[in-house]
Amino acid sequence: MFRFHKTLDVITLFHKPSLPASTRVLTLLKQANADAAAAATLDQASDAPASRRSEFELNVTEDPPTPDQLKNILDYVGAGVGGEVAKTRGGAAMARPGDLVRGARDRLDALRRLKEDGGRFVRPVVVDWNNGTAVIGDNESEILKLVREIPADTSPQ
Repeated sequence: MFRFHKTLDVITLFHKPSLPASTRVLTLLKQANADAAAAATLDQASDAPASRRSEFELNVTEDPPTPDQLKNILDYVGAGVGGEVAKTRGGAAMARPGDLVRGARDRLDALRRLKEDGGRFVRPVVVDWNNGTAVIGDNESEILKLVREIPADTSPQ
């Protein structure tokens, strides 16, 4: 008998290789994914309960986000929406649009500035599109929290 596996959640790193912080985040995400894969293999080979951390698909891009992606990221970090979205998800301190796009005063200004110059987008930014969360910068504990909160594959075997 076979089973349908849960598709992997997609985590995107908006990356800039010349930034040490961005390189650290990339290394952290690769290690977290390798650890999750190893744990999944061990879980399948034993009677132990499945581990909490789930594997994910890591998408690394040096491109800035599209306007729609930026709108989503702003929602995920609570920027410009009174922080309620991020607060209800137990997120960290609320971000401002200027935390994502240099010089932006509000959401519309962030979109305009991003369109004018994609280089204004601040990196690194880690986004879990499936669960609607994002981390700006290289806060290791917040990134690991984002990764740990990916639901494990609980489909019947």
